[in-house]
Amino acid sequence: MRKTNLWILTEERPKKDVLETIFFRYSSEKSIACFIDNIRIIPVLENNKFSFVYKVTGYNTPKVEGVYLKIVSGKSSFVDYIIFDTEHEPTANDIPVFVIEETKTDDSESRNTGVYQRATKFVYVDYFYPDTKKIMLYNLQGEQKTFATETNIFGTKCFLTLGVEIMGKTLESSMTPWNNIDDLINFKSSMRRPPAGNVPIDITKTHNEIKVSGRLVKSNRLGHDPNIGALSLICATIRTLGWKNKITITHHGLSQKMLTHRNKFIRIANRYSINLEGLMLPNTTVLKDYWYYENRGEKIGTIFLHLLVDEFSEGMSIYENHAGCERGYFITLKGERLAVEKYTDRELYKAGDKSAIISLPDLTLIDFNKKEVIDVEGEMFHNANKGILQLDGFDSFENLYIKKYYPKYSIIRTVVLFGSNANQNPAGKISLLLNDGGDILLSTTAPGLFVNSLKNFRDYWK
Repeated sequence: MRKTNLWILTEERPKKDVLETIFFRYSSEKSIACFIDNIRIIPVLENNKFSFVYKVTGYNTPKVEGVYLKIVSGKSSFVDYIIFDTEHEPTANDIPVFVIEETKTDDSESRNTGVYQRATKFVYVDYFYPDTKKIMLYNLQGEQKTFATETNIFGTKCFLTLGVEIMGKTLESSMTPWNNIDDLINFKSSMRRPPAGNVPIDITKTHNEIKVSGRLVKSNRLGHDPNIGALSLICATIRTLGWKNKITITHHGLSQKMLTHRNKFIRIANRYSINLEGLMLPNTTVLKDYWYYENRGEKIGTIFLHLLVDEFSEGMSIYENHAGCERGYFITLKGERLAVEKYTDRELYKAGDKSAIISLPDLTLIDFNKKEVIDVEGEMFHNANKGILQLDGFDSFENLYIKKYYPKYSIIRTVVLFGSNANQNPAGKISLLLNDGGDILLSTTAPGLFVNSLKNFRDYWK
């Protein structure tokens, strides 16, 4: 095996436990020996500027020169991690070793999120990388539910039929690929029915057509994500099991004007020859690229700060909600992980009271030495004023979580910006600016945690 570099591309804030799993899985895939210890994710500084590359240490094998990580975005439904082994920085034309979708969600929290809402990603990525290994990683933060729900069993059997590898949780003996289409249909028919008034997902087969019912309309558009995932998964599985005839989605609730050629489900429907009852499916153009290097999103700044504090200070993140990323748990002083609520009162919100929404920071950091908790709002440079205004909305979050679980800590609210070619230090409520060229600029009033982390970071690269 030639010596190469390992490149990890992700939309998410990279997690060390996920990286460890990637290293083990890659070593197994390539049959190479390695040591894995003390993983660090270090921003790379070049000419005193952030290069927008992270160097990952802790994976030691003579077969891999270095491990690097970059933040990317997908042009549509996108998995969490893409792994390449190339000497050069990957391009869209390179073929990954494997792709990984990661979730911390089990049956105990959500049946749909744990299975169906992830399914669209695997069906869609197959459009670009049909021969690449696909992995569903359950990065559970608590105990696995003792007995899987019917939804979980059904979805997992579909994943396995499509060749998706399941990691991170124990599979029940019944979780094996489907033997045939009839087994799939019979199992689905035996599952518990949804509440009255909901459109059930039913599957019926004749000699020349399979019909699958399922509502796809939400808020007057094609946007019912759980069902988009479920129906994509079911139809792709039926095709994989050898069905060549017609597949039709019924009771979808859509109108012709809701169908656009850019919609991810429309692309999947075209790929697998899925019909929508009563409607004409728009033709879609073949997308060239699955992903691109992110250079516009506000999360470039907040993820950078998150990892900077993690690696170059004694502080840490206690909550994360980076734009477009999976929300984290709130970590208490005792180390407990709490799911953060979306509303102060769900019933009030349903009744139309928007003030019941809990406005959440993009990142919450803690400085143990100064006993400070720092709520961070991330924004693009041109939206600086918007970010400042959003700081006023954190009262509910702070009252329900920070003041309750960190009662002796003071609270700071601040804005972190990304973008532009500005090279002047920010001021006021803006603590940090990471510009397009990689300059890292701090205000004179930035929290001490930011100042010390940045100093240690620059000292490291001297």
